Amino acid sequence: MSNTAFEDEIRLGDRPLVVSDIDEVVLEFLSPFRAFLESRDHVLVPRSFRLTGNIVHRTTEQAASADAVKDMLDTFYATQDRWQTAALGAVETLRDLSTEADIIFLTAMPPRHAAARRALLDRLDLPYPLLASEDPKGPIVERLHGGRELPVVFIDDIARNLQSVQEHAPSCLLINLMANAEFRALAPAPDTCVHIAADWADAAIAIRAHFRR
Repeated sequence: MSNTAFEDEIRLGDRPLVVSDIDEVVLEFLSPFRAFLESRDHVLVPRSFRLTGNIVHRTTEQAASADAVKDMLDTFYATQDRWQTAALGAVETLRDLSTEADIIFLTAMPPRHAAARRALLDRLDLPYPLLASEDPKGPIVERLHGGRELPVVFIDDIARNLQSVQEHAPSCLLINLMANAEFRALAPAPDTCVHIAADWADAAIAIRAHFRR
């Protein structure tokens, strides 16, 4: 189940569209999640770009099962307002971009946590429309953009999400952005058509260049 039915409630202006992921892009995720895990006697070991298998008990060093990891993530999302903060430069950059483009957040998160995320985003001065879905992102971006002859941008930290959007919205500027440098080094490399942004300032330069084409 997803809350992408709320797509029908989104009204775009006659201007470019920026669709952005949230975790590790707009909000810090890995650093707060590590702090959350430590409060539960677990640690996240940077051995590969995945959670399952890399979350271990602090004392026994036993890896948490896939079900246990899922439960930890669910609890984290339910209490995200206690842990997560805005990524460096995200609030200011999106505020500036919002003067010339519509901005929509598309987060890969169980929709039951969307209300908690909405409250946190509002508190952090990130008031843009939010869609929470566990569905592939490409078809959602395609429906949002609707084939308009206007620039569209998609920002995400996960290669498969960028690839999904590339397949369904080929005119889209794809930007790979990730707040945590340690785990970014472990991430699969995105396709060559993807702009790898060092930070939000770098992303903004690429976005504005795309708008002017």
